[in-house]
Amino acid sequence: MSDKAEKSKNLTFTPVIGIEIHIQLRTKSKIFCTCSADYTNDEPNSHICPVCMGLPGSLPVLNRAVVEQGMLAGLALNCSIVSPTLFFRKSYYYPDLPKGFQITQSDLPIAAGGWLDISDDAGNPKRVRINRLHLEEDVGKLHHSASDGRLEGAESSWVDYNRSGLPLAEIVSEPDISSAREAVEYVTTLRRRVRYSGASDVDLEKGMMRFDANVSMKCSDGRWGRKVEVKNMNSFHALERAIEFEIRRQTKLLEDGGEVLQETRHWNDAKEITRASRVKEFYRKFIVEPDLPPMVVSPEWVESVRETLPEMPEKKAERYVNLGLTPVDAAVLSDSLDVAEYFEACVAAGANPLRAGNWTRTEVLRVLGERRIGAKDLPVRPEALAKLIGLIDDGRLSTTLGKTIFEAMLQGLSFEDAMKKSGAVEGGVGADALAKVVRRVLEANADVVGEIRPDTRGKKIKFLQGLVMRETKGQARADEVVAAIEAALNSK
Repeated sequence: MSDKAEKSKNLTFTPVIGIEIHIQLRTKSKIFCTCSADYTNDEPNSHICPVCMGLPGSLPVLNRAVVEQGMLAGLALNCSIVSPTLFFRKSYYYPDLPKGFQITQSDLPIAAGGWLDISDDAGNPKRVRINRLHLEEDVGKLHHSASDGRLEGAESSWVDYNRSGLPLAEIVSEPDISSAREAVEYVTTLRRRVRYSGASDVDLEKGMMRFDANVSMKCSDGRWGRKVEVKNMNSFHALERAIEFEIRRQTKLLEDGGEVLQETRHWNDAKEITRASRVKEFYRKFIVEPDLPPMVVSPEWVESVRETLPEMPEKKAERYVNLGLTPVDAAVLSDSLDVAEYFEACVAAGANPLRAGNWTRTEVLRVLGERRIGAKDLPVRPEALAKLIGLIDDGRLSTTLGKTIFEAMLQGLSFEDAMKKSGAVEGGVGADALAKVVRRVLEANADVVGEIRPDTRGKKIKFLQGLVMRETKGQARADEVVAAIEAALNSK
């Protein structure tokens, strides 16, 4: 064992982690040109123009909607809006960057000084500071194939520039995160708040959110390991596994007396390891973008954007708990804005909050997941669900029949038509009709009636009640059914 390793074996190492997140902002066109930002399933290189391709003589024009969506995201993350700001040219050369430089706000961001609250590994409250949110353009996408179809066995690469020039917000945290679990909670919370704000769909499957993790280790003797950046992860699982791997790798290096190189690494999802790609680069060629003037955001503009922010999920969850929901149910219902709005509309239409929460959390979320749709596209409107819940609460419908009616409404039927199709009547079962059903059931089950004794009375009546409820398709009130059976038995 080396002298360095001997000295290191009794040391403890604390992870120090910062997260950089790129999110695609929700706009119709790109950041500096009018090319459509929606290129899903379109032909490669079909959404390009001289501006996003960086052709000589073309000039960028800043998209106002990008600025507003950037402010929305920043405000949702408790940032302050900065004005004036500048765009810069960050020069580096890569096949997916047609201009040879990227236009980015970099050191003068539109938003700064934010924070998000999470919990640490012991369950205690913890605040993660956000250094900045800045706007920039995306690059193209490289594709690699084993053969280009012309040379047998040859490898080929090509670039699709449809993505080039898409509007991005890069969100940089302070190094306040201490574990992979905290990192996942931070990015999950951030994603939820940005999605609530409407600034981005942050769809991970479509690549609208990508993570870089900066990981270093702090030694108990006061030394710091060098920072390693793990690039371009696009799932929470990949982020968690990559950070866990880096913590183990760097700790082992330091314990053995080695040194951690300051480098960029990439996560290999299949092998669940990080691999070195290059020594950490320092971009020295930043110049002010000469074709874009300083961007000035007036206080009035900031306030007009702030007014469009909805209530954030944490506040909604707190309010739902005050309605009587459990913290777990409140968190589920407030996770997505459209689901939260559906639940609230159901309660506003008169549904009991606990019942509405249970139906939304189970039946509504089940259908949304199966059909891969949002709550706004659900055929069963919240007002109809509230009416259905009310009838169940009044005892006019059984829960089983209620679910049958719900399924009928899912097929596009109105509440009234779904009731008819299910054989239900909104007014329930009248006293005379119920008495006739009870007499019919008792006559058909004379053997059960004959077995009723003081010690079996409750059990037998329960059995007869179930038969009556089935006959009435769950529309009779349970207490009225029992009373009708008792009356019929006493009249014998």
